[in-house]
Amino acid sequence: MKKLLLSTIVLILILSCSASKQIEKAVSSGNYDQAINDAIGKLRTNKDKKGKADFIVMLEDAFNKATERDLKTIDYLKKDNNPENYIRIYDLYVDLDNRQERIKPILPLYINNREVTFNLKDYSSQIIANKDKASQHMYTKASALLKSNNKMDFRYAFDDFQEIENINPNYKDVRQLMELAHQKGTDFVIVDMRNDTQKVIPNRLEADLLNFSTYGLNSLWTVYHNTPADNVKYDYNMLVNLRQINLSPEQIKERQIIKEKQIVDGKKNLVDQKGNVVKDSLGKNIQVDNIKTIRCEYYEFKQFKSVQVTGNVEYINLNTKQLEDAFPVTSEFVFEHVYANYRGDKRALDTDLLPFLDRRSVPFPTEEQMIYDTGEDLKAQLKRIITGYTIKR
Repeated sequence: MKKLLLSTIVLILILSCSASKQIEKAVSSGNYDQAINDAIGKLRTNKDKKGKADFIVMLEDAFNKATERDLKTIDYLKKDNNPENYIRIYDLYVDLDNRQERIKPILPLYINNREVTFNLKDYSSQIIANKDKASQHMYTKASALLKSNNKMDFRYAFDDFQEIENINPNYKDVRQLMELAHQKGTDFVIVDMRNDTQKVIPNRLEADLLNFSTYGLNSLWTVYHNTPADNVKYDYNMLVNLRQINLSPEQIKERQIIKEKQIVDGKKNLVDQKGNVVKDSLGKNIQVDNIKTIRCEYYEFKQFKSVQVTGNVEYINLNTKQLEDAFPVTSEFVFEHVYANYRGDKRALDTDLLPFLDRRSVPFPTEEQMIYDTGEDLKAQLKRIITGYTIKR
């Protein structure tokens, strides 16, 4: 019991020393908030224990250094007198306030019966003032960007309006302007399919490929339509161009397997070399397994038919009428059906062959069905292209 208690104490001391060194390292590298968080974690329980004094000292040191650094940065940014700094100043005041709020729940803290004093201040006035300054500056800048003819400017405007909404919800008409910026900054893509294969493409395949509601697409700045919408100016045309369909002939491949196996077929009398029945000590005939060799001829038939669809996906800039990008697509679907029959004793067959004996030949799928069955793979390829492609700007 004493050994267990001693081991527990040693382990606690090791962990405590490790935590102390980790906090000291964070302070020495200027990562004050990490040091503060780690020290607070150690002081949430049993904060008045003698062993916690080091964590209190490190917390005080990290807090004072972090506060001093942020206040100096704010003073510098104010002297710079650049409106672009308003949001940074606001963020720093929020950091100062949040840091204090993290410490408050564990106060008061004592070392040798002396209360450790943290210089806590009310930053609410500075936060509000700089929030309003930052909001007004970003509002003016974003509103000016809305007068541009460049979609990237509309997206920058959207980001600024979104930042305003985050720090100052429902400021002026920001929500309406953010929606307008999003509408103006969005690329609208009309999707068409072209069939250059000289074969009939099933209507339902085209409908499935162009049904973008099933693709689970979620792009902030790109919207795909398969039918033109009123009052929408399309920026790009995504052309799904099917160029070739290679269909194999219907094939039936045959193979024959002959299997032999020795099985136990009842019992028989044991005989000696002279053909006499061997008896046991009681005079009874000795019985042994009757080993019999069985044979089976297995005839397997494999129905096979395949189709390969090839093409490409082209992105065409409708403003410049130029091809922006092209991606190859290839999909293959294979129909395969195996059935079999036999002659002889099927007990000679391996177990993996037996299921095919219950099958019969089936009609080959039609050309239309085969082409349609490539659809799921084609859809997966289209989705990868759409989600992975970034329209160049």
